[in-house]
Formats: sequence, structure tokens, C-alpha cells
Amino acid sequence: MTTDGPRYELAGTARPPEQWSVGLPGDPDVLIPAQRQVVPRDKAPDTVPGWQDLVEGLLTNHCCAFHRNMEISSRYAWMYDLQPARFKWAAMAAFASHHVRLALFPLRLDTDDTGYVDIPRSLGRRKLLLTADVDTIRATNNAIFNDIFWVHLAYATADDGIERLRALLRAEAHYAPVLAGFEAIDRGLVWEGTLQLLEHEQRALVQPNFDRLSCAFARLVSIGSTTSFEVRGVRQEVAYFTSFYLSSLSRGIPHALQARTWPRITRFEDRWRWLETSVVPRFRRLDADARLIAAGLRRISDEARTYASMPCVQPLASGTGSELNA
Repeated sequence: MTTDGPRYELAGTARPPEQWSVGLPGDPDVLIPAQRQVVPRDKAPDTVPGWQDLVEGLLTNHCCAFHRNMEISSRYAWMYDLQPARFKWAAMAAFASHHVRLALFPLRLDTDDTGYVDIPRSLGRRKLLLTADVDTIRATNNAIFNDIFWVHLAYATADDGIERLRALLRAEAHYAPVLAGFEAIDRGLVWEGTLQLLEHEQRALVQPNFDRLSCAFARLVSIGSTTSFEVRGVRQEVAYFTSFYLSSLSRGIPHALQARTWPRITRFEDRWRWLETSVVPRFRRLDADARLIAAGLRRISDEARTYASMPCVQPLASGTGSELNA
């Protein structure tokens, strides 16, 4: 990141300079290849749609599903770096979005040597590869970014971030949990507020989409839902590794027997139990080690740069295929 002022150590109550922008492509610290001013002080949006439009402009136009996923992941990492003492949700979102790229693999099956993906052909494999479910995961990841990322940016780029959010969100019933979360974060109750943001994400954005997933895909996602926060080394990977099924079976067997239902990550109560009791505690330990979390987020940024140099999936003129590229 480059700025028009001095480089800030953006922790605690620090704020970025009045004018700031994403670095140029040649800058070794740039996260993704975009160069435009982000939030000029005298032109900050005064509506939620205005902020969402501004944030959409941070992503490459006509970006394919894979590039967009990498850009979103690296944007979250960039946001965490602005205020690491407060923006814990952004770092967790960076790791989660980075893992979503694995679920998008079926769309990559029909790729030629130029990097072009024949999406209509991929969609023809719908029954075998559950492509509609894959697209739901893609859309969910995009929806989370559109809904919450801008709130962090609005907060970070104001002299009094919480007052800006109050003005924007008080009349928005949908954003009441988000405003409450930032109120807590602003008071120094960072993890309490972070959990409120995470619960909003899971209830308002993830759950409605997960309700649409097929039973087959839900079982596959439940089995494959793990995280180690991109740490390297066997001992560290073991320390930070968590699996939805292993955690659910070790902690929730009495509940499962009583309810006579097998744990499923598409069920909010099962997923939230895993997030609250296993994922978040491991992330808090990771966040306490500045070296480890920096290394993990740097890997996400490095992979985004690698993808940026690869051919993009060409958007189709119309139909379902073009929607996959958004």
C-alpha cells in the first residue's frame, strides 16, 4: 500500500492519512493489481449503496470467479493490516475466503491451455460435480464481501469511525448486529464485537444460501470443512488445525444422539458451535503471534498476485455462465 502521507502503524486508535490509495503493480507490498484512490476525504460516500459501489470498484472489472475470489481474500488481508488490533473479523474472512477457492475447483475442470474455462461445458457436468451448489458457495462468498467489507473501510477512513457508521447504519435494520459489533469493538471489547460480526455473517448471509445446498453437497462440505489458518510445519499445523466433523463428534455426540441427527455444517446451530468453540479460539491464539498471522496472510496475498498474472475466465455474453464470472 502506498499513501500520500507517511506510513502509519495502524493499530489501536491510529487512522490512515487523509488521502490513501492502493500501491502500484510494481510495489512489492501491493496485494492485488489495482491502482486507484480508495477514499478521498472530501468525497466519502454518505449512503450504504455508495460505499458498496466504491468497494466494488476495488475489484477488477469483468473478473472471473477465481480471480475475484483471490482478490476478495487479499482485500480482507489488506483490511486487517490497517487496524490489526480491531479488525479480527477481516483476518478470519481472509482465511475463509481463501479456502473457498478449493470448492470452486469443479468450474476449473474444462480449462484449456490459455486459461479459458468452458463454463457451459462445466455446467453440463452439473449432476456429477454439483455445479449449482458450487455456484452457491461462490455467490455466498461474494455476498459476504459486499455486505461487510465496506463497513470496515468506512470505519477505518474516518476521524471518528463509529460516528460515521452510526450515521450510515442506524436506520438499517439489517445492519443492526453489525453496528452493535462495531460499537463493542470501538469500546475495546474487540472479541465480543468480532463474534457479533461473525454471527451476523453466518445468520444473515451464509445460512439462507446454505439452505439451498443439496444434501449430497452438504455432506461433502461437512466432511471437508477444516482449517489450519495457512500455518506451515507439522507441529504448528496440528496446533491450529480444526475439523468440523472431528470437533462436532468430540463435543456434540450427546447433542447429536438426543436430536437423532448427524452434525451438518449447513445447519446453523452445528456450524456456530464449531466456529465459537473451536475455530475462533484457534484464531485468537494465531492472532497473538504476529509472525504467524503475518505469514499466513502473506501467503494469501502472494497467491492473489500469482493468479493475477494468469489468464482470466472469459465472461460469457449472457446466461448462467456470465453470472459465474461475477
